[in-house]
Amino acid sequence: MSQQLSHYHYEQAIAALDDSDATVIEKVEMLMEIAMGLQTRPKQPEQLIEAISLYQRAHELCPEEESLLCARIRARKATALKMVPTDDIGYLIQARDELEAALVVLMSQGLKEEIAEAQINLGLILQNLVPMHRAKITDAISLYQQALRTFTKDIYPAEYAIIHNNLATAFLSIPSTDEKAKMREALAVQSFEAALEVITLEDSPSEYAMLQNNLGNALQYVSSSHAVENNLRALEAYEEALKVRTEQTTPLPYATTIANKANCLRNLPDDVEHPEKGNQARLVNARQLYRDAQRIFTAYGDHGKATMLGEVLTEVEQELGDLRSHRGQDQFGTSAV
Repeated sequence: MSQQLSHYHYEQAIAALDDSDATVIEKVEMLMEIAMGLQTRPKQPEQLIEAISLYQRAHELCPEEESLLCARIRARKATALKMVPTDDIGYLIQARDELEAALVVLMSQGLKEEIAEAQINLGLILQNLVPMHRAKITDAISLYQQALRTFTKDIYPAEYAIIHNNLATAFLSIPSTDEKAKMREALAVQSFEAALEVITLEDSPSEYAMLQNNLGNALQYVSSSHAVENNLRALEAYEEALKVRTEQTTPLPYATTIANKANCLRNLPDDVEHPEKGNQARLVNARQLYRDAQRIFTAYGDHGKATMLGEVLTEVEQELGDLRSHRGQDQFGTSAV
């Protein structure tokens, strides 16, 4: 029913082109409005395709002298192109081209907020193109940093948090192959922490849990001489995430977080003051978390992750066996001759 209603709105928009009582600008704005309606929480990919078609018609109809309006249409069209669920890189390439063209005009004529929004969206598109070797991650980072000049913590907390989350993931996506790797990892941690200054458990529980989970990962894998301290902080972050993520309400995110927590436990001694005593208790705890995560991933059909955890569990069993063997040798010593 909703798909039929959306298609009705699409046809209504096309019919509006023949409305002789509407001015050209009114037709353009009508097409944009209906396209945005189709784009908002689409239930079918076809709705996005129809929205893109309406943006295209609006752009073709838009008078050349209305350069700012044309730029706004292209920016909106880019966001719809970015949302299409497909492996076809062409949609992302087209979205990039539309936004780059729109930004040329927006930078000189647009509001600072819409410029910053376009910078965020272009940054995301470039970040998605990086694995395909069609963009540079440093360009995405630069765009996010420019957007932060407008979307400040005090005035635009939600946008500020989004940018810092994007920045952190961008920093972490750069391979650790140069002397700046440690600095980027530290910047990623700082960005997650900055986002958590404005995203609270009470107001935005899902976003809060996601950020805490990501912060835990960043802390766990950062190259630092303070590995134990970072892992302890990571455990705290995972515990915060698990205040929201439960097996009953969000089973897959919950499984992801407990697996991350288990990874962290494997790298912590039982007694941080006496690491020489080993980590058997933490390994036992980690083993149970891995088992729980594997069970959930299997139940929900994510066999790739379930298989990976099965391999990890084999490693943990081996580590526990080695610890028991070592302790047995320590306890009984060498037989006297």
